[in-house]
Parts: sequence; structure tokens; C-alpha cells
Amino acid sequence: MSTSVEPAVKKEHPMEKILRMDRIPHIWCPTCGLGTVVTALATALDESEIDLNKVAIVSGIGCTGRVAGYMKLDSFHTTHGRAIPFAFGMHVARPDLKTIVFSGDGDLVSIGGNHLIHTARRNADLMVICVNNFIYAMTGGQVAPTTPITAKSSTSPFGNFEHPFNLPLLAASSGAVYVARWTALHIRRLTKAFKEALNKRGFSFVEVIAPCSTLYARRNKLGTGLDLMKFYHDNCVIKHGCDLKEVDIDYQSKIIVGKFVDIEKPTYIDCLNKGYKQVFGDKYKPYGGGDGNNGN
Repeated sequence: MSTSVEPAVKKEHPMEKILRMDRIPHIWCPTCGLGTVVTALATALDESEIDLNKVAIVSGIGCTGRVAGYMKLDSFHTTHGRAIPFAFGMHVARPDLKTIVFSGDGDLVSIGGNHLIHTARRNADLMVICVNNFIYAMTGGQVAPTTPITAKSSTSPFGNFEHPFNLPLLAASSGAVYVARWTALHIRRLTKAFKEALNKRGFSFVEVIAPCSTLYARRNKLGTGLDLMKFYHDNCVIKHGCDLKEVDIDYQSKIIVGKFVDIEKPTYIDCLNKGYKQVFGDKYKPYGGGDGNNGN
């Protein structure tokens, strides 16, 4: 007597339509926060029901820069510090796309800092996700523009004594219309912030504090990535809309998180269309669609 065995039905992973599964498992260290942040973005894209053929993602160099290669989107892995100008050029060429920049604090606010402030000043319609782990993680654990004072790194073995950037204040004062900060622990709030940023016209900036268990935590004897997540749980304070001068991050101290800025302002292309329409009148055909009046 023979028995037939039904072939096993392959179940699709819930993130399979967003991630390139042939490139999984990823290269990140155990207890790194990047996997959680990518999950939040994938969930936001799925729940927003955005046409994925109309989304592009750009990243730079470093641990976070690997994200573009894992997303099943039109993706671009660019050179160090050049993720934002590359994305800006792509936005101007294809304003019909929703362009996301996903990179790290070293890439975006060190060598790429000038591009960050000027693209925010122009209010280009870009969504920028800056994963901040307080250190240059992939290249040896050097001190970064976000390393808190007194924290140790490979290039500051006795502690850092340079004032770090306050990233939400930097983005908002440069012209961003949406600014938020969460941690890799705040997965639901982070997903909501990503959905809001995806649907926001103009320059959106979301800072995500994420644990670097291999270099930052080890160098500073802070335990594992899980220990850092527990620290976020016990020390994060939600203050929506607070004065951004209050949100500096000191070493192993309270971290203020929340949605800080959500305003409306004409975008770069709105202003371009409005200006050229005033110059050329009805002969001007608005660039990127619309009637050219969005900048009013």
C-alpha cells in the first residue's frame, strides 16, 4: 500500500515583496538596530499602499549604506557623503518618483553635511532617514559628528570632547518641513513616522537612534545591543513639538524623542514653477506636472 505525500507549500515571507530575499541573510552584526529600522520602513511602504514602481531608495557608505541593496526597489548605492545630492538629481529628473535616502550619521552629516543643509534649504521633496549609532561603525569605530561628549572611540580613546550635532535642530533650521526622532526600540512610532514622511511634500528628516553593539557598546563597556535597547526603554522621553534646542544627546543620558516639526511649505519644484511662470507667463509649461501654482 502506497501513500502519497503532499508537496510542502512554500510560504511567502511577509517582507518578501519589499526585500531582495536572495541577498538575505544580511551582513549586520547580531543585535544591531538596522534590521529593525528596515522592518519599520518595509512595513510603512506596505501599509501606505504606495506603488513600489514609483519609489526609489538611495544610500551611501557604511553599515546603513547596505540597505539600498536589500530593498526590492529601484535602488542606488552611492559614494561616501553623496547620497543626498544623488537623490536630489534623481528627484529633479524624475519628480514623479518618491525618493528615499537611507544612510548613517557619518555619511549624511559628516562628509555629506553640506548636501544635507542645502537640500533641506531648497525643500526638495525627499525623505531622508538618518540612522544614528554615534560612531563610524563599518570603518573601525572612529569618532563621528554625533559621538556624545566623553564617549570613547578608536580615535578618541580617552573620550570625545567635540560638541556633537543636534540633528533635528540642524535639519529644521536648514528648512526641513517634517522632523522626527525615534529609536530602534520605538518600532510602531517609527513606522508611523515613516508613513507620515512618505506622504509629506517637501524635505522630511527622520533620525533613528540605533545600537552599535560591536564598536560603540564594546568600546564604552555598555553591554550588548539588547542592553542599549533597554537603556532606550528606560531613558527616552517623548516630547512632541518641543523646542529643538532641548534635544541634544549627552552620553548615556535622557534622549528626547518625538515628532518635532510638521509644517507646509512650497517645495523646490513648486518655487521653480512659480518663478518661471511669472517670467514666461502662459507660455511656460509647469515642470513635473501640476499647474505651476503650488508655490503660491
